[in-house]
Amino acid sequence: MDRTEKREFVAALEKVFAETSFVLVTRNAGMTVADVTKLRRQMRAAGANFKVAKNRLTALALVGTRFEGIKPLLKGPTALAWSRDPVAVAKTAVEFAKTNDKFAVLGGSIGNQVLDVAGVKALSELPSLETLRAGLLGMIQTPATRIAGILQAPGAQIARVLAAYAKKDEASDEASSEAA
Repeated sequence: MDRTEKREFVAALEKVFAETSFVLVTRNAGMTVADVTKLRRQMRAAGANFKVAKNRLTALALVGTRFEGIKPLLKGPTALAWSRDPVAVAKTAVEFAKTNDKFAVLGGSIGNQVLDVAGVKALSELPSLETLRAGLLGMIQTPATRIAGILQAPGAQIARVLAAYAKKDEASDEASSEAA
């Protein structure tokens, strides 16, 4: 890389750090191209990005950002993963680490909060953002359904009472017709 490419790379990472909510640092020593490609596909499917980055350039891009706390993790062959949905990145990385012994999660950061390996694993066990949204939507819709049912119930009861009176009147009209 020449100086111009390095500056562009640092600028691109600075933009990523400004727009994302979660950055994950991983160790990828000895991974094959096929393994990295498989991981990138899984990350992309989860709505995340995965990039092998030079530690020195990454450290330069971290200066002044809320993710500056992950600098100590940038030793050896590392890669970064990021997304707006922290759970999706953590789940994908932890699951991939279970199947590939050359890939390891080192830690991460949600804003100013630096997470160690245990923190990332705990994050991966949470429900995803989509699952939480679906649950919240279900909770919002349930009371509305109950309210609609309650509002309809008195109307139905009134209709049944009126129907009963109508049948009673019909029966009394038929009885008086038969008596006459």
